Amino acid sequence: MSNSVCLNGLAYKKDYMKKILEIEVEKIIKPITTSDGAGVKLKRSIGVEPNYFDPFLMLDEFGSENKDDYVAGFPAHPHRGIETVTYMLAGDFKHKDSTGGEGKMKAGDVQWMKTGSGIIHSEMPVMKEGKLHGFQLWINMPAKLKMNKPQYYYIDKEKINVHNDEEKSVKVIAGNFENSKGFFEQHNIEPIYFDISLNKNKKFNFNLPSTHNSFIYLVEGEIKIGNKSHEKIKDSTLILLTNGEELKVEAITRSKFLLVSGKPIGEQIARGGPFVMNTKAEILEAMNDYHRGTFVK
Repeated sequence: MSNSVCLNGLAYKKDYMKKILEIEVEKIIKPITTSDGAGVKLKRSIGVEPNYFDPFLMLDEFGSENKDDYVAGFPAHPHRGIETVTYMLAGDFKHKDSTGGEGKMKAGDVQWMKTGSGIIHSEMPVMKEGKLHGFQLWINMPAKLKMNKPQYYYIDKEKINVHNDEEKSVKVIAGNFENSKGFFEQHNIEPIYFDISLNKNKKFNFNLPSTHNSFIYLVEGEIKIGNKSHEKIKDSTLILLTNGEELKVEAITRSKFLLVSGKPIGEQIARGGPFVMNTKAEILEAMNDYHRGTFVK
């Protein structure tokens, strides 16, 4: 009798652990249409109202074939206390900043900037017509790194590893997939950033750290996530995922999506426009530094 109880208890424990480890849909968010910079039209899904998803502070998708939606670009503006990750899918952008960093972003390229104590930069479209499409992600920085010296990384598409097989293509911007490695070997949030193209009726399976907060941004197509039923997920949609390890994604149609994951920082967030610190006093200090002309250290 006691053996039966133990065996049943063990089976229950295994079932319980399996449910905990499997990743499901936590929340589905349709982006709002807004504008930023000098009037660039975009879709924002993180950073509204605000809806921070530690360590992620903002996610914008910008894209249009109408030059009037993007030609004004993002003139010179400051940042402090965050990392910005810009990923281009189509079109050309020119970057210039107060550290001396300068370059032209092309389709497939990534710009990863640790703003630290302060940086002033501009992002302006080089093109005057045609399709522009890309993403910008804001990542919080822990208090101990917020006043560090700014760092700018430009990752050319030719240097980004890609895993290809008959079912899928996985572009590894950060993290590791199979034998393909991302750009950062050491980073405080241990980021994962994949651009995935998945053929119709095929599956993408991946183990994520259970310590991380993770989301999928569906760019195009239709997908199903996990084993539980959920509302239809189709085109330009943010999907917040439950914490766990086993991620299963099935493509209902040929689909393209971003998988982003990072370890939460767990600190108080104070935001004032382009500045993200831990207290209101630090935000006021950043604003005063900028207006006094002492912002760039």
